[in-house]
Amino acid sequence: MLRTVVSAQEAQKIKQLLLESRNVVITTHTGPDGDAIGSSLAMYEYLKRKGKQVTVIVPNYFPDYLHWMNDADKILQYDRRRAMSKSFIQQADLIIALDYNAPYRIDELQLPLSYCKCKRLMIDHHEDPEHYCTVELSRPEMSSTCELLYRLFVAMGEEKQINIHCAEDLYAGMCTDTGRFTYNSNDPEIYEIIAGLMRKGIDKDMIIRNLYNQYSEGRYRLLGHILLNKMEINSELHAAIFSVGREELKQFKYIKGDAEGFVNIPLEIKGIKLSISLREDTEKDRIFVSIRSFDDFPANELAERFFNGGGHFHAAGGTVYCSMDEALETARKALEAYREQLIEVKSEK
Repeated sequence: MLRTVVSAQEAQKIKQLLLESRNVVITTHTGPDGDAIGSSLAMYEYLKRKGKQVTVIVPNYFPDYLHWMNDADKILQYDRRRAMSKSFIQQADLIIALDYNAPYRIDELQLPLSYCKCKRLMIDHHEDPEHYCTVELSRPEMSSTCELLYRLFVAMGEEKQINIHCAEDLYAGMCTDTGRFTYNSNDPEIYEIIAGLMRKGIDKDMIIRNLYNQYSEGRYRLLGHILLNKMEINSELHAAIFSVGREELKQFKYIKGDAEGFVNIPLEIKGIKLSISLREDTEKDRIFVSIRSFDDFPANELAERFFNGGGHFHAAGGTVYCSMDEALETARKALEAYREQLIEVKSEK
């Protein structure tokens, strides 16, 4: 039996909101990851079984390794199908915001949503949510939005409505947001949830193969280039920084999703407790920053202070609008700013 994370009052309020809605639009953040797509498609599956008209709209392209998920081909990409997306938004009587805590995280999709006067429901696990929805379910202590969504279904008495496709989506989101359950996953109840999803008939081994064994050849050649030529190791500060520019991405035939998880790899080196990845966008003049840490180092604080970002304690990110040289200099300054904290970090490896 799972502990109560979603109260009976919250569950009833959300259940009633979903019951009263007929035309629902599900949204998630820019650069959707496994948790974003998994939670969106899980909610889509649940609402379709309830007879609702449901549309999932994402701000931009989501990685190829998530396209195996049931009905992923029905997701609308706003930056490519603006007119159709706006039409569904105009007809909506409920907007559901999944896996993002503030409107800025959906970029250009903010504008058409700002004109929509319907009710809004937020379900998310990121810290410091902005209060932009009619009903909010925010639990930063959850490993993923998919875990929170499963708990919501149970709290609403709707566990039986989780079919195999919904269960696959939830497992995929939990798996990707914990790095295959290697971080932020010490809660024993996570594995009780996995057992519940497996009883729905999912093949977790197949899901993991679909998530992690479908990358392009270019991904691994790009990774080799980064590890050999671009990674800076600061042993004194237990930190690593690496960068990759637009031309390098083109050289290795980069497709979106190819760099997924790269930021975690330096943490496999003995003694390294902080990893910072800087990747130039292939379309706009900006640099995406990803930060991962171990132990008591606050990745989210560093992201907010230096990279216009935020996130979870051990997994955070941000965006900067400058040259790569400037971004690298900022990353090095960040290490120096946390010098005392980083030197004190003790390796358990």
